[in-house]
Amino acid sequence: MQDKTTRRQFLKVAGISAGSFAFLKNVPPGSAQEAKVTPALVRLGAGIEPLVRLIEDTPQAELLEQVAQRIHQGATYQQVVAALFLAGVRNIAPRPNVGFKFHAVMVVNAAHQESLASPETDRWLPIFWALDEFKKSQAMEQKDSGWRMAPVNESIVPPPHKAKEAFITAMENWDEKNADAAVAGLVRSAGANEIYELFYRFGARDFRSIGHKAIFVGHSWRLLQFIGWQHAEAVLRSLAYACLNHDVKNSTPALSDQLADRPWRRNQKLVASMGPAWMSGKLDDGATRDMLAVLRQGSSEEACDKAVALINHGVSPHSIWDALFVAASEIVMRQPNVPNVHSMSSANALRYAFQASGDDVTRKLLLLQDCAFITLFRDAVRGKVADVRIEDVKPLAVKESGGALEEIFSEVGRDRMSAAKKIHHYLSNGGSPQDLMNAARRLVFLKGRDAHDYKYSCAILEDYFKVSPAWRAQFLAASSFYLKGSGEKDNVLVQRTRAAMKL
Repeated sequence: MQDKTTRRQFLKVAGISAGSFAFLKNVPPGSAQEAKVTPALVRLGAGIEPLVRLIEDTPQAELLEQVAQRIHQGATYQQVVAALFLAGVRNIAPRPNVGFKFHAVMVVNAAHQESLASPETDRWLPIFWALDEFKKSQAMEQKDSGWRMAPVNESIVPPPHKAKEAFITAMENWDEKNADAAVAGLVRSAGANEIYELFYRFGARDFRSIGHKAIFVGHSWRLLQFIGWQHAEAVLRSLAYACLNHDVKNSTPALSDQLADRPWRRNQKLVASMGPAWMSGKLDDGATRDMLAVLRQGSSEEACDKAVALINHGVSPHSIWDALFVAASEIVMRQPNVPNVHSMSSANALRYAFQASGDDVTRKLLLLQDCAFITLFRDAVRGKVADVRIEDVKPLAVKESGGALEEIFSEVGRDRMSAAKKIHHYLSNGGSPQDLMNAARRLVFLKGRDAHDYKYSCAILEDYFKVSPAWRAQFLAASSFYLKGSGEKDNVLVQRTRAAMKL
């Protein structure tokens, strides 16, 4: 089956008419050229402050209209994204958990990535949603603590030649005060890649905040590449503070023995048993299934040991990642709720860091940490859990004409297993993955009410291309359990955005 979806059919899938997005014509589209990472673009520098202050100080009921007006006056897509991210970093603390209200900060990259993957006429929709989300979290922060990021204590910022060592020492000792000063010194003296090599490890070293530390590492790095490294100091101070979050009373994780820290300590020793040719193995579907079996039932130690054993027997790490992504999709299938979707978004973040890192030991650690994380996510599931596996998502025929996507997304949210089976059939029989993804994104824009709608859809639609071809159709089908269906109500922000864009 080859399903070629027309524009009119595609809009119908999303539950809207062809004219529903006409209001966007009044606003300059965020061009693809403008949205790319282009270091040659003018540095924003202190010039971003007025737009940040606008976002911070404007009441929620007026912000979308005010930002739309600034766009009409020439504010660019890059400037709006940068100002939104920086406003979040400056006004929302990643405490007491790196999640909760801090999702308003972490969702900016997901909104940005979904924006880049969308038609130019839709490019502002996720960004405006994220602007409104920031105001909600800002209000919660002001009510709860009144926190705002204070200036760095310049008196204890280490000199350039000592900044890296001071930062590592402070992070290893869970020393917030000195880590804050050291990371400021590090940003002023070291390169971006060198700094993030350190954060890849610190973001993955413990399971607290159910993967949010690793997620924030990946999201912040990707956004800084887009908005400009000149904004790095405030962002990395927030990131270091997030990575140091812990729940050990009257002590630190460095001086205690908690479940969240054990995999990292063990894996630091285990990586030594992985040979120098560990990246040279071959893809092996059988090995993926063997790994998946351990991830379903084994302990974190058994999962990490299995991954090492398979790699040492000539299996590609890619086959291990396939098992990790599939295992995460099964966790979501069994219980599609907010805590469980982090099994997928953290796997996405660790896989991104795995590809971005240039350090061999770090890459090994990131792979093994996700092996442990998946088992910890699995064991943390509580309440009613469906007894389903990816093998249960067998292809189920859909219409042979252009109505396939309409049929699929009308069932998402109503009969998720049926919808998943039809996605499997659609993708296995020549259906366009891009058309399906575009429809899924559009529905998030229209129906999404939570940061996790953006974070999760961004992760699975990106990871579809990271999974081996033999697993892609099943993976995306199984992952659809937390997507939005066309039968769900539009969020009220759509109407506000429409009105704002007409200014």
